[in-house]
Amino acid sequence: MVTKLQKKSSNKGALPLAGSVKDSAQQIWQAGLGAFSKAQAEGTKAIEALIKEGVNMQRKTQSAAEEKISEASSKMSSMATDISSKASGQWDKLESIFEDRVAKALNKLGVPSAKDVNALIVRIDELNKSVQKLSAKAAAPKVATRTAAKTPAAKMAKPAAKPAAKRAAAPKKPAV
Repeated sequence: MVTKLQKKSSNKGALPLAGSVKDSAQQIWQAGLGAFSKAQAEGTKAIEALIKEGVNMQRKTQSAAEEKISEASSKMSSMATDISSKASGQWDKLESIFEDRVAKALNKLGVPSAKDVNALIVRIDELNKSVQKLSAKAAAPKVATRTAAKTPAAKMAKPAAKPAAKRAAAPKKPAV
């Protein structure tokens, strides 16, 4: 095998081909080394740029997630408000039905309603006012007759009545 290679290398045309292949291989090797050194120099810059892009992407996704969460929470709160208003409306209906039925039952039993009691209170107040007016009118003529009616006999009856009243009002001794 060694003899075959020597025969081929003895050709004069093969020499420039081997040199060109050697030169090409060396250029490829040098290009690889240049790319490696450039990658080392610019690699940190590329990594920093990727980190910045990653941070930006993280911020965007966090803000989008927070936006979705706030939308969901606002929808849930509005739904809760709607449900609570509907429930309170149903409770109000139930309460009014209950009040109506209780009022009917009390009416059947003859118990006066709050309206009836309030109407009676108003009527009593009016009657009190009219009684006070009448008593004020009747009191004015009596004052005049009282002063004229005071006679010596009337004056004498008063002292006798007072001691009897004092005796009646005296407290009794408790029985032991």
